[in-house]
Amino acid sequence: MLYPGEAATPYSGGGAASTPLRTDYYKDSCRDLESIVRQEVARKINETVVTIPATLRLVFHDCMTGGCGAAVLIASKNNDAEKDADDNKSLAGDGFDTINRIKAAVEKRCPNVVSCADIMQLAARDVVYLSQGPYWSVELGRLDSRVSRKSDVKGKLPNPDMHVKELLTVFQRNGFSQVDMAALSGAHTVGFAHCTRFIDRLYYYNSTTLTDPSFNPDYADQLKVACPRNVGETIAVNMDPVSPVTFDNNYYINLKYGLGLFTSDQGLYTDDATRPIVDNFAADQKAFFDAFVAAMIKLGRLGVKTGNDGNIRRVCTAFNA
Repeated sequence: MLYPGEAATPYSGGGAASTPLRTDYYKDSCRDLESIVRQEVARKINETVVTIPATLRLVFHDCMTGGCGAAVLIASKNNDAEKDADDNKSLAGDGFDTINRIKAAVEKRCPNVVSCADIMQLAARDVVYLSQGPYWSVELGRLDSRVSRKSDVKGKLPNPDMHVKELLTVFQRNGFSQVDMAALSGAHTVGFAHCTRFIDRLYYYNSTTLTDPSFNPDYADQLKVACPRNVGETIAVNMDPVSPVTFDNNYYINLKYGLGLFTSDQGLYTDDATRPIVDNFAADQKAFFDAFVAAMIKLGRLGVKTGNDGNIRRVCTAFNA
């Protein structure tokens, strides 16, 4: 495992054939950037652990829709920006707040130098590291997107009801392998999910079977107590019932015992194509961590904005005037 201040060999597998990004991009222009980000992330986590999954999920939703340009952060008066899309309405406010706080702190030290897109990548790494997950050197040098459209989101993100073949279609479109997909799904080892996102698996699986048989029966009974049929939209449960605020490989161990919350989670174990990957990650946390880091670096290379395609926003929630 790498720790802050240690050097890392740049990841060279997968993703774009060449990238304008580099880990020392702000070495001269904002020397204290990483310490500023980590301090703000740590402060926010101390306020609420929701910061961990919220920040990580925010980065995934941003990069998978048009690339890593912080377009998901834009607040639109007309409700027509990326964050207003149905697939983004469940993004927790703590993720947005984390990035906005970091941006304000960075602007005080290094005005008009660091993009919101780069801040998002650093914050994602730090929430993982500060929740006992792996540390990696983040590639930097992105610009912020000049557009953010609600209409661009549809079909770009996986949903909880997808099976492995459907998930692969979404991930492979962005150059991810089966291993990448399974590793990124491991982000569900932290965080929570609203009952309404998986309630069909509990009560309305099909016309002959009310509860999805791939659920562990005892776990399903526990979930039914927390999530009754008429559950409200704000009620949520932990994604990982064992260690919900620790970034570890329990997510994969849970899948082996029928403790996957979404169809897209449990399907990784019930599908013959991905079960060996789950078995490997369940048995070897380092294998999961290594695969997760590699996949996150690939994710961070999607749709990087350079030149006239982007700029440095003064605030992350609005385009420059």
